[in-house]
Amino acid sequence: MIFNKEGATTIITQEKTTIVEFVKGIEDKYETLKNDNIIANLFSLKNISVDDINEFLRISSTHKASKRSFVIVTNKVPYDEVPDEITIVPSLQEAYDLVEMEEIERDLDF
Repeated sequence: MIFNKEGATTIITQEKTTIVEFVKGIEDKYETLKNDNIIANLFSLKNISVDDINEFLRISSTHKASKRSFVIVTNKVPYDEVPDEITIVPSLQEAYDLVEMEEIERDLDF
């Protein structure tokens, strides 16, 4: 797992593991990540299913409840099949843009 912190956002990239192991790794490190916006970069993983994305549901819901962004980056699953509680975008730039928009909304109390 590669952690790259940029300001109040941490980008987590995983290249060689299962989604279940990836989610477990995030949960294990969550105490140090809980105050950051999190971008989970899955772009380098070859086979990803909607069921794999659903593995992030618990951590995504917890993180968003604490007023932080949790965004998954992949273009390998149909976005309309992913639960609304999970935010998924096709590129890292879109993830940064979304985090920035959500930060502005939180600052304005939306």
